[in-house]
Amino acid sequence: MDRLKLHAQAVIAALQFLTRLPVPVQVPFEKPVLSRSVIYFPLAGALIGCALWLASELLDWALPPWPAAIILVSLWVLLTGGLHLDGWMDTADGVLSHRPRDRMLEIMKDSRVGAMGVIAAVLLLLLKTSVIAELFVISSQHEVSAGMLYALSAIWSRMWMAAAIGGWPKARGEEGLAALFNDVNKESVFASVTLSVLLSFLALNINGINRISVIGLASGPLGAALLVAGAGAVTVICGGAMALWLTRKLGGLTGDTYGAMNEAIEATLLLAALIWIHQQI
Repeated sequence: MDRLKLHAQAVIAALQFLTRLPVPVQVPFEKPVLSRSVIYFPLAGALIGCALWLASELLDWALPPWPAAIILVSLWVLLTGGLHLDGWMDTADGVLSHRPRDRMLEIMKDSRVGAMGVIAAVLLLLLKTSVIAELFVISSQHEVSAGMLYALSAIWSRMWMAAAIGGWPKARGEEGLAALFNDVNKESVFASVTLSVLLSFLALNINGINRISVIGLASGPLGAALLVAGAGAVTVICGGAMALWLTRKLGGLTGDTYGAMNEAIEATLLLAALIWIHQQI
């Protein structure tokens, strides 16, 4: 019973930590709960993705592609409270300052946003918005469900946060937000990956698994498996490269860098999907 209660608290902690979805239940934000909460990071991503999926269907009906894309990206930021975008900006400020390691970490802790953070945020939001606008165009012209892609990108980007927490050293050791997750182990990361796969197949099943062929993959379960494998591969390549680079720069990862990697992987997955679809139509 205690184990079940701990996992229930971990689910709530993951939702409260990663989203602004109303979950009016108090749980202790302590290491035993937080170390298990990473298992359910993909679930938080799935709920964000489902909200975006539903919103995209409404926006696709009501508005032209660019206004729809701007509103959807704004909703995306609101659903996370800007948490990951803030990490992206802080990481850009620190790492792109080209200062010594300790100074980079100090800059990242500063609540003020610098020029590099603003530039990085603008470029990221422009990329996301332009990709989503094009997906709206393709969705209306070729009956491709772009909403499914939002769900997959939100699921796998948060899986990588769990993998990064469990697989890379912490730049600040026992200090900072990342230190609260020091007890995350390989079993929790594996469980997070497994949940990501299950949630991805669920999203594809909701979409209609036989519609996968419209984006150039085999239809049915084989197409779904290829799409999930592709999302996983892009996530590992992008996330792994970024984690290695940041670790080389900072001596490890921080809470800000987890958010930065989440943003980078979301954008990369959407861009990769757009490139693939564009080649097929």
